[in-house]
Amino acid sequence: MMIAVWFSSGAASAVAAKKTIERYGKTHIVRVINNPIAEEDSDNLRFLKDVEKWLGVTIEFATNRKFPENSAVAVWDKERFMAGPHGAPCTRELKKEARRQWEAVNNPDWHVLGFTVDEKSRHDRFIKTEMANLLPVLIDAKITKAMCFEILKKAGIEIPRIYKAGYPNANCIGCVKATSPTYWNHVRKMNPEVFDARAEQSRRIGARLVRYKNKRLFLDELPVDAKGRSMKGMNFECGIFCEEKFNLTRPNRGIET
Repeated sequence: MMIAVWFSSGAASAVAAKKTIERYGKTHIVRVINNPIAEEDSDNLRFLKDVEKWLGVTIEFATNRKFPENSAVAVWDKERFMAGPHGAPCTRELKKEARRQWEAVNNPDWHVLGFTVDEKSRHDRFIKTEMANLLPVLIDAKITKAMCFEILKKAGIEIPRIYKAGYPNANCIGCVKATSPTYWNHVRKMNPEVFDARAEQSRRIGARLVRYKNKRLFLDELPVDAKGRSMKGMNFECGIFCEEKFNLTRPNRGIET
C-alpha cells in the first residue's frame, strides 16, 4: 500500500514525513510530494534539499499542467480574483488540482499532512469535509508545532528563513488569504517589493485584501502603523488541502466589499 506525505516546506510537514517513514517505511511505500510555488521564499528549496537528505528519500514535485510556471501571481491574473471567504484560487490550482492530477496517476491509499496535536480540530474538520483516508501521524505521536522545530534543530536542520523573518508559516510571502493589518504591514517592512507587487495587482483586479477597523481596504490604503492581532495566533497556512471548500463555478468576489 502507498502513503503520500504532502510536504509543504514547513516544519510540521517535514517532521510528519520523518515520522511516517519511521512508522510505516518497512510495511508501506512512502512517497513524499511537494507543490513548488514560485512566490515562496527561495530558501524553502534549500530546506527541502536538507529535509530530503534527512529522510533518505527523493521528494517529488506535483504540479498543475495548466500552470507550468507554478505561479500564484499567474493564477490571480488569469482568474481575475485573489481570495474570498472560502479560500484562494492559487490553493485550488497549485495545490488541490496539482494533487488531484498526481493522485490520478499514482493512486495513493493514504495521505499524511502536517497536522500537529494542537491542530486536532483542523484535522477532524478535514476528515469530515475532504477525505477520510488521512493518517494522523503527528497527532498520534502527540507532537506539537513547537516540538517540530525542536526535532529539526536536534537533527541539525536549519529552519526556513521565512520563520526567522517573523512569518507564521512557510507559505508564499504576501499570502492573499491573510486579512490582518499586522501581517500586511510586516510584509511591507520585511519584503517591500512583495507588498508593492500585491498592492498593484490587487488594485488592478479590484481585491481589497486587508481588513482594518471592520472595513475592507486596498493594500495601498493601509496605514503603515495599523495593527491587528498578533501574528503568532494567525492560521492561514496554505496546505495541500483546505478545510473550507472553494466554489469552482460561482464567481466569488466576497472579500472585495
